[in-house]
Amino acid sequence: MSSWTKESILASAKTEKVNFVRLMFTDLFGVIKNVEIPIAQLEKALGNDMMFDGSSIDGFARIQESDMHLHPDLSTWLIFPEVYGGARIARLICDVYKDGKPFAGDPRSNLRRIVARMNELGFSRMNLGAEPEFFLFKLDEEGLPTTQLNDNGGYFDFAPLDMAENCRRDIVIELEKLGMGVEAAHHESAPGQHEINFKYDEVLAACDKIQTFKLIVKTVARKHGLYATFMPKPIAAIAGSGMHSNISLFDKDGNNAFYNESDRLGLSKTAYQFLAGVLHHAPDFTAIANPTVNSYKRLTRGHEAPVFIAWSPSNRSPLVRIPASRGMSTRIELRSVDPSANPYLALAAILTAGLDGIKRELAAPDSVEDNIYTMTKEELEARDIRALPRSLQSALDNFTSSELMQEALGEHISKRFAEAKYQEFEEYRSSVHTWELKRYMSLL
Repeated sequence: MSSWTKESILASAKTEKVNFVRLMFTDLFGVIKNVEIPIAQLEKALGNDMMFDGSSIDGFARIQESDMHLHPDLSTWLIFPEVYGGARIARLICDVYKDGKPFAGDPRSNLRRIVARMNELGFSRMNLGAEPEFFLFKLDEEGLPTTQLNDNGGYFDFAPLDMAENCRRDIVIELEKLGMGVEAAHHESAPGQHEINFKYDEVLAACDKIQTFKLIVKTVARKHGLYATFMPKPIAAIAGSGMHSNISLFDKDGNNAFYNESDRLGLSKTAYQFLAGVLHHAPDFTAIANPTVNSYKRLTRGHEAPVFIAWSPSNRSPLVRIPASRGMSTRIELRSVDPSANPYLALAAILTAGLDGIKRELAAPDSVEDNIYTMTKEELEARDIRALPRSLQSALDNFTSSELMQEALGEHISKRFAEAKYQEFEEYRSSVHTWELKRYMSLL
């Protein structure tokens, strides 16, 4: 975390001739919102005196309880490098408060609550390294997104197969200007699909980075006449987009709590217990990690997306993989999360699941070295390998019946999220899709 203060932010804004400040926050469904203020209002905002109407934000509040305050997190002060219409713009990411207390419906504040619980158990921080993938589509003459991909490239291709090299490079340049610490950028396996990896961070700051990343990707893509989408499965016959999440815990002395050099795999008792908690509760947090109807078009056999609940130190077909790095880099990689997820909610749920494994001293099942995709139903049952939920409705049923997940998100978020997502699934279920028309119209 940076050490910005109210005074240093005001000085920075003056020196850099900032004209406007975006007070940003995230709604229940992961959509970035903002209240933009002229620089003259910055001191007021830094005093936590900026109000907004919470009833206008999905899942936040009813109209009779709508007045809320934005409390800027000073560590998130950032000046955007580009000048927009002659104006210099900065941003502060905010927590939402109501009646002088953190608002129960604010995803970021809720993650803070779970992190505090982690601290009480003796861990100083959770690191998150996220790997969000995205697709680039062409725009039509009116500037609207089409379903036409911009290239036919595959893994690690470059021009002329990868037609988005310049766009991806410009995204990296913008991210670097913002201090995101980009580690690698490349074309992914599917045509038009890309991945840019940035440096891990403490979980709250890492979730802030995910939201900033999405904003930059979409903005730069537009300048190249392209539309960037984090939809998990925009095209049926090719790979979908995931957001693999690399997770590790650190003790109060700054040591990686997942590492044990004496273990055969270099994993500590804490790591195995955390892993066991994640595997045990995976069906319950899937609705949060994969929150759209479209998410479950990705979670199918093939294209390396996980379908079954298992783990492996090397195999990429299970839900959790253990990357080869050890020492301070020891971590687990959860492969089910997709970029449509609200990162604050997803990581609150996943962290709660792992901590439950530690508190209950759960034992991790045996690792799976075989290709799970080719296993028969009988082979899966013999090894007690469960499947992830196959639809949003199934995932919601698991989520709403889990007391742990309800507690992880709190009553307000859990109730509002489930209500909205059940309605979303019902709208999908009652719609007639192109596949149905092609399949049945001429036969019946």
